Amino acid sequence: MPGKAVNTNPWPWLAMIAAPAFFSTNLIFGRSLADEMDPFVLAFTRWALVALLLTPFVLRSAPEARAIVREHWRLLLALGFLGMWISGAIVYLALHHTSAINATLIYTTSPVMIVLIEALFYGRRIGLREIFGMAIAFCGVALIVLKGDIGALASLRLNPGDMMIALAALSWAAYSVLYRSPALKALPNLAVFGLVAWAGTLCLLPAVVWVALDGGAIVPAAAAWPRIAGLVLLSSLAAFGLFQFGVRALGASLTGIFMYMMPPYGVLMAIVFLGETLERFHIVGIIAVLSGIVLATFPVAMLKR
Repeated sequence: MPGKAVNTNPWPWLAMIAAPAFFSTNLIFGRSLADEMDPFVLAFTRWALVALLLTPFVLRSAPEARAIVREHWRLLLALGFLGMWISGAIVYLALHHTSAINATLIYTTSPVMIVLIEALFYGRRIGLREIFGMAIAFCGVALIVLKGDIGALASLRLNPGDMMIALAALSWAAYSVLYRSPALKALPNLAVFGLVAWAGTLCLLPAVVWVALDGGAIVPAAAAWPRIAGLVLLSSLAAFGLFQFGVRALGASLTGIFMYMMPPYGVLMAIVFLGETLERFHIVGIIAVLSGIVLATFPVAMLKR
C-alpha cells in the first residue's frame, strides 16, 4: 500500500480470504436468533461466551495483560463498545427495522470508511487503484444483493434501521483501525481478542440488566443454544480471530477490502446449504468483487517489491 512495504507472509493473506466466509455465517445464526432474543441479550451471550473461551490465552500472558488493562483500559472499552455494542447489538436491533438488502449495501461501505479514517487521522495516502478496486467490488456486491436488478435501487427507502446500520459500519471501521494500536502489540492476537471480548461484555452488561428489570427474558431457550454455539465458534472466534490477525499484519485498510467477499460467500453458502440456484448475476457479481479486490491490493503490492 502507499508508503509501506508489503507483507509477503502468506498466512495473513490466507486469513483474510477465509475471514469473510466465517463472518457470513452470521447470516445463518445471528439473523434467526435476532428474531427470538433481545438484541442486547443476544450480543451479551455471544461475547460473554467468547470471552470465557479466550480467557486461557489472556492468562497465558497475564503480566502483559494486566499492564495493558491498567494503562490502556479506555482503549479496550472503546474497542468493546465499537465492536460488540454498536457493531453487535445495534446491528441485531437494526435488522428488526430494515431489509437485508439495505443492511448489506450500507454495511459494505465500511471498507471505504476505514480508508477515509486512516487518511484523515493518520495521513495515509489513498491510491487510485484502491479507489477503483473498491468501487468495482462494491458494484459487484450491489449486483448480487439486488439480484441483478440495479433499477431496484430506485425503490429502496431509508428508515431508522438504515441509520443504525450506517452507524455500525462507521463503528466497525473505527474498530478496525483502533485494533492495530501499538499499545496492544505486546500481547498475542488471541490474548488481545480476549481482553476486547471482556470489555465488550462489560459494555453490554448494563443493557442486559435493564432488560431483566423490565421483565424481559435473559436466558436463551434450549432450542437457541446450537445456533448460539455456531455464532460463538464460527461467526465470532473464527471470523474475528482471523480478521484481527490480518489487521495486525496487513493494516486495517487492506483487510477491510476483503470484507467485500462476504456476499459472494453468502451466495455460495445459500447454494450449498439452502439449495438455491446459481444465477448469471451471481457469477458476474462474484467476478466483479474478486476483480476489485485484486485491483485494490495485488498491483500496488507488485509496485512495492
